[in-house]
Amino acid sequence: MTLFERIKFLTKKQGKNLKSVALDLGFGENYLYTWKRQTPSAENLQKVADYFHVSTDYLLGRTDNMNIAGNDDQYNHDLKEFIESNMDGMAYGGEDLTAEDKQKLEMALKLVFDKYNDKF
Repeated sequence: MTLFERIKFLTKKQGKNLKSVALDLGFGENYLYTWKRQTPSAENLQKVADYFHVSTDYLLGRTDNMNIAGNDDQYNHDLKEFIESNMDGMAYGGEDLTAEDKQKLEMALKLVFDKYNDKF
């Protein structure tokens, strides 16, 4: 994906359009479209990365990891803490969850958190 395609993807993911994102950032309404054919300044690239809570490396296609370096550890810690604090005493249909059920539920929660982590 190109820089422009990644920005377009992130914009759509948030239910917005490029014009509104550009205006939110204080750019001209068509400014982001110019990134199809020209490289933005480092300052403007960082503004867009901060807006979407992604790294500039992600925007530039150097990585497919959207998480900002350093935030992964906190994110993983928060997820682990959430799962551990809510897993004990869980029941379904009046019966405690088995170890296997808890493992399946943990995997499902991780998938949901990974998919929607920018919304939490």
